[in-house]
Amino acid sequence: MPLLPRLRDEIAPYRRTVAVGTIPAVFWAVWVSGPGPATAATVVLAAASVPLFVIDLRTHRLPDAITLPSTALVLLLLASAGLVTGDPALWRSLLGGIVLGGAYLLLHVVNPAGLGFGDVKLAVPLGLVSAWYGWPVLWGTVILPFFLGGIVGLVLIVARRATRRTAIAFGPFMIAGAAIVLTGVRIANG
Repeated sequence: MPLLPRLRDEIAPYRRTVAVGTIPAVFWAVWVSGPGPATAATVVLAAASVPLFVIDLRTHRLPDAITLPSTALVLLLLASAGLVTGDPALWRSLLGGIVLGGAYLLLHVVNPAGLGFGDVKLAVPLGLVSAWYGWPVLWGTVILPFFLGGIVGLVLIVARRATRRTAIAFGPFMIAGAAIVLTGVRIANG
């Protein structure tokens, strides 16, 4: 099936939520990025993150119809920005995408039931964009999702809404962690 019909089919059950969430996500991305050379890539990632967040939360899936084209577009936009401006952040960004994607791939190989391959694919654009803004942003994007997921998991267990074996979608924590770190950096830098 061609990409656009697959994308439409993935988003259709959640179109109202996605439409409402995408508008503030795009405004947030423009605000958090500057504007600057990485604005377009940050906007693409933010716009793609809304349906990914919603779909993973409800179905425990991160559809390829969203992750793969958004990753390719983020990579293309950051490469263009880095090559046009000569910004060395491009190389850090590429390394960040490889490092975060590789770390998630390792976690997936070690425990495929604990971390899905969709999470591995989502880690790449999150690593690309967060590393563009600096190594501390990337490391925050590495650590914060596990911290957030652990807190929510613990609260659910204490509230007897889950057990240690209950599957919890991790994509929303990855997206929220990256967003919190990027927001913190933007606030800190004025």
